[in-house]
Amino acid sequence: MLSTQPSTANAPTIAAIATAAGRGGVGVIRISGHQLLSLAQAITGGKTPKPRTALYTDFLDEHGNAIDNGILLYFAAPASFTGEDVIELQGHGGQIVLQMLLNRCLQLGARIAEAGEFTKRAFLNNKLDLAQAESVADLIDASSQAAARMAVRSLKGAFSNQIHRLVDDLITLRMLVEATLDFPEEEIDFLEAADAKGKLTALQNELSTILSTANQGAILREGMNVVLVGAPNVGKSSLLNALAGDDIAIVTHIAGTTRDTVREHITLDGVPIHITDTAGLRETDDLVEKIGIERSEKAVQNADVALILIDPAEGINSATQSILDKLPSSLTRIVIHNKADLRNETPSRTDNHIGSLKIKTDTPATLIKLSAKTGVGLDLLKQALLDAVGWQGESEGLFLARSRHIHALEAAQRELDNAALCGNHQLELLAEHLRLAQNACSEITGEFTADDLLGVIFSRFCIGK
Repeated sequence: MLSTQPSTANAPTIAAIATAAGRGGVGVIRISGHQLLSLAQAITGGKTPKPRTALYTDFLDEHGNAIDNGILLYFAAPASFTGEDVIELQGHGGQIVLQMLLNRCLQLGARIAEAGEFTKRAFLNNKLDLAQAESVADLIDASSQAAARMAVRSLKGAFSNQIHRLVDDLITLRMLVEATLDFPEEEIDFLEAADAKGKLTALQNELSTILSTANQGAILREGMNVVLVGAPNVGKSSLLNALAGDDIAIVTHIAGTTRDTVREHITLDGVPIHITDTAGLRETDDLVEKIGIERSEKAVQNADVALILIDPAEGINSATQSILDKLPSSLTRIVIHNKADLRNETPSRTDNHIGSLKIKTDTPATLIKLSAKTGVGLDLLKQALLDAVGWQGESEGLFLARSRHIHALEAAQRELDNAALCGNHQLELLAEHLRLAQNACSEITGEFTADDLLGVIFSRFCIGK
């Protein structure tokens, strides 16, 4: 992978505490820069560490007094995470002693690392491509075992390798097309003999497969935002508690018990689900409840799926209809008839349900009959949630993907579709569409990336990584 970004040959030495804040048995200071042996000698009182060999030693201040003792690891460039000289000081995990040790590194010429700067340097020095660098943060932030496994696959290059193969095939086709521009009288026969059309179709199919896999990876990384909506005292809090498997929300027969949004995170088949139990959306003079309702309305606007709880005995009353009228028309809806145990109903699922939902909607709802109290029918709801987001289950070829990856792949897909529409005498236009498709794919791995995008990506990393 050849990055278009500059190396870090003249970059200053950086240092940071690489372990989480708080008390711990071990704390780590990470340092990266050039010619770091002198810094190591200053901290250890003249000892010279061997590359990739643990050195047990005291860590000394400027007066030769011990700040701490522990292990020093030295990784000589380029055989390190960042591609520069890297030193790790592994001492005791107290915040005061770690800060004292970090201050000693700053005295010796280092500066505090910015968020994600170690990984950014690894990218700039071609140790990782951009997709792999992002997977470092995804691995740290993984909210499920499945997400962690997929992040490791991306870190090891599963996603990047597919993109590199796609780019290589695009380059091959571009070479064929652009070579004919110098011989216009023979261009049609040449491209037909080289099966340029077949190669373009194969590229479209290859890209479609990668995009489908990336969409699944994005689901695993991003999860889905779900809101529980309905009239007051219809059972939203009971359903949240049933899904979470714990008493997260207060349940009473008093309308308006939930006066603020209550959030809970669960995992279904490895997919993170972020559920918000909204305050009953209704008119009220209670100032606190008004604030909760405003937050609920904001949560609805940001949701992927709405679980609409309706009392089947009462149907859609004016309060429920008022709530339905406020839902975005494109929002996926799952209608819940709770308390099936009280009505002696068999739990069931009905897709493409319209019923009496008098609301402008782009998609029909799914109806689930269940009992939050007994848990009967919850499995139907959980599967409906996974179906709503398009989850197809974990597979060996899956990798984590971000929104920017999806957008880049979709842009490349549009360019290939436009290329397929070009006629035999539009080779310049065909060549341009292929070039733009290649650039879109290369944005994923960072071979063609704007500097401002890099700033946004790495600023979201944690300090010390």
